[in-house]
Order: sequence, then C-alpha cells, then structure tokens
Amino acid sequence: MDQGRRERVATSLAGAVTEEIGASLAPVDAELERRYPGDPGTRQPVHTVYVPGDAFAADTVRTWSDRALATLDEHAPDAASFAAVLGLDEAQAEEVYRRVRAKLEREPVEDLRVDFEDGYGSRPDAEEDACAARAARLTAEVHAAGTAPPYMGIRMKCLEAAVRDRGIRTLDIFLTGLTEAGGLPDGLVLTLPKVTYPEQVAAMARLLGAFEKAHGLAPGRIGFEIQIETSQSILAADGTAAVARMIQAAEGRATGLHYGTFDYSACLGVSAAYQASDHPAADHAKAVMQVAAAGTGVRLCDGSTNVLPVGPAEQVHDAWRLHYGLSRRALARAYYQGWDMHPGHLPTRYAAVFAFYREGFERAADRLARYAGRTGGDVMDEPATAKALSGHLLRGLDCGALDDAEVARASGLHRAELESFASPRRGGPAASAR
Repeated sequence: MDQGRRERVATSLAGAVTEEIGASLAPVDAELERRYPGDPGTRQPVHTVYVPGDAFAADTVRTWSDRALATLDEHAPDAASFAAVLGLDEAQAEEVYRRVRAKLEREPVEDLRVDFEDGYGSRPDAEEDACAARAARLTAEVHAAGTAPPYMGIRMKCLEAAVRDRGIRTLDIFLTGLTEAGGLPDGLVLTLPKVTYPEQVAAMARLLGAFEKAHGLAPGRIGFEIQIETSQSILAADGTAAVARMIQAAEGRATGLHYGTFDYSACLGVSAAYQASDHPAADHAKAVMQVAAAGTGVRLCDGSTNVLPVGPAEQVHDAWRLHYGLSRRALARAYYQGWDMHPGHLPTRYAAVFAFYREGFERAADRLARYAGRTGGDVMDEPATAKALSGHLLRGLDCGALDDAEVARASGLHRAELESFASPRRGGPAASAR
C-alpha cells in the first residue's frame, strides 16, 4: 500500500452515542474507583508477631532476636544442618541461611501487635488501663529511639457486648497516650478481633473517626485490620459473603483481613487435633476472603501454628518443618503474611520467605525484562502477569530476600520501574507495554 495514502476508516455510530454511554457509566466508573482502588503499593510485612500486653517491653524485639538466634545456634548452627532439617535446595541453602541470620540480627520483627485480647485475657479494669497506657508509652519510646519494627500497634478486645466497653477504653487509652507522646507514628496498626457482623466494622470506623475529630486529625488517618474468626464473617445468615460487606463498612479504613486459625476452626466444630491453617475449612474461608479483598487494597494474612519449636532437638526440628511447610504453602496461595507466636518461629518464617522469593527470582526477572523490552520468549505474558512478576520482586526486596543490585542486574529495571508495573495506572507502562 502506498505509504502516503491514508486508509479510509468508516464508522456508523454518532458521537452522541459514545457520549451517552459514557454518561450512563459515569456512576459505575466512580464506584470502581472507590471500591477497587488496587493495592496501595506500600510494604506488606511478612508476618505479625503477637505479644501479650503485660509482657510487652521496650526490648521485646531485641529479646525475640536473641532467642531466635540462640535457637538457630543450638539446633541448626550452619547452612547444611538447616537445609537438612527443612529440605532446602542445596543451591540456595548457603544464601538463605546467611540472609536468615542477617535478618534476625538486623530486623527480626516486621510487624508487632501488643495483644489485649486472647493473649492477655480478662483483667481488672485498673490493670488493663495501666497496661494500655504503658503500651502507648513504650511504643512512643521505641519509635523515638529508632528501634521500633516497621509496623506496630495493638489488638483490642472485640466489640461484642460483653467486652465492648473494655475494648473501646483500651483503644482510647492507647491512641490518646500516643497522641500526647508526640503523635500517631507511621506504621501504626490496629486489629479488631472476632468480627461477626459488618455493623461491628462500621462501629469501629465511627470510633476512629470520633478520635480523629477530637484531636484534629485528618479524616481516615487511622486504619485497622479485620480479624476473620467466625463462620458468620464468611457466610452471613442471608447467604451472602459478609466479609465483602465488612470491607465496605470500614469506609476505606480496612487495611487487612487476618485469618484466626483456632477460633474459626473451633467455631465450625473442628476438633483440636485438626485445627490448622491447611484444614479444608481454613482453605475455604481464606479463598472467600481472598476474592472479597481482591482489588480493594485490603491485604490478606494467614493464621498461625500453635506447635512451638521448644524442647529437644527432634521436637524443635519437627516444629520447624511444620511451620516452614505451612508458610511455603501460604506463599504459593498468595498469602504473603502470617502470624508468628514464638521467637523460635522466626528462623523458619524467614527461611520460607527467602527461599520462596529467591527460587522464583531469576525466572521472574527474565520474564519481566522480556516483557518490558518486548523481546518475547517462551511465555506470552499479559499486563496482569507483569504486575504479578514485579510484585514478586518488590516483595522480595522489601523483606530482604533480594537486593536492589541483583534485581536491577537480572531484570534491567530499578525500583521505580518495578513499581510502575506492579501498580499500573490506566494507560501506564504495564497497560501499554504490549
């Protein structure tokens, strides 16, 4: 065809039709933006550590580090012994072990929750008041000293009638104490447990709005996690997925959905010996949570194991293998965060996370490089896959499984470019690369 000749393009619809369609869908466009803003693009911790309110201290993170390293030194003092226990790939064992030790020394805890619920129990009001005030003071102190983990906060009692007033008072004392000590810190996280009805989530949002108004804070400054521990939070009485309505009831304040392994299992009548995060009932609940949260910006967190790595070597190794296996299983199912209940769980948490990201690193980097450069390859990737590939690399960077230099070398992309693929804007690089 003559390059100078323009091909005639014929259409049949008047411009007014397109305008009418656009106007009719404008409310849907706005609804999509409001309900499904996408991932916030911030760091997600790989775990949440729970410490009872009366046991929390300024040196808790350092204590967990020391105990985790001592357990590692005693039961797997080198890469070979650690790999033998967990079945780590020989090619990765040295690097994973080195990074696990470095992580335990540098940043052993990524997310800490001072617990005033099950881990704390019922106490006299004066005692819980004092513990809540102390938690606020110590939280402010570790932030000022630069020793706080990236994320930190409290789990209050739930909003059921029997403990509602107590939960609200503890929340108020903690937030007021932080505010008076210099303001709410970055990385503040609150957890609302045992949620059954969306109205409880809405009530929590109103509480936080009232606190913000009382202290002149920007509306929406304080978010919270919703803990999924009851069957009614998955399937409501009318047959709907209540967890989806809970996210909306939070009015933009929900930051995470945390699965409560043991409360949820017990709620369904699962006997104690079979209560675990890989039980079919757990898989069903988490699948519903995952679909409900998709696109909303609300992150998912798996539950915990109550099998602790304590006692003789054989018992510790068995507990490690269980925790490692459950953690790897969750990662493969896109649950990138889980609970850790004991310092001895930290070595296997980081071993699982680091092995997961390093095993998939080279392949993900190569596929993303080919996608970005439009050079093709043995897989025809879509923008959605590029988003997943870049997300894998970014999560690996955030936790310390990967380094900036090796990712840039393997993919040809720097962090800002990875972020543009991971959270594409309409018409942005990930959308237009193909």
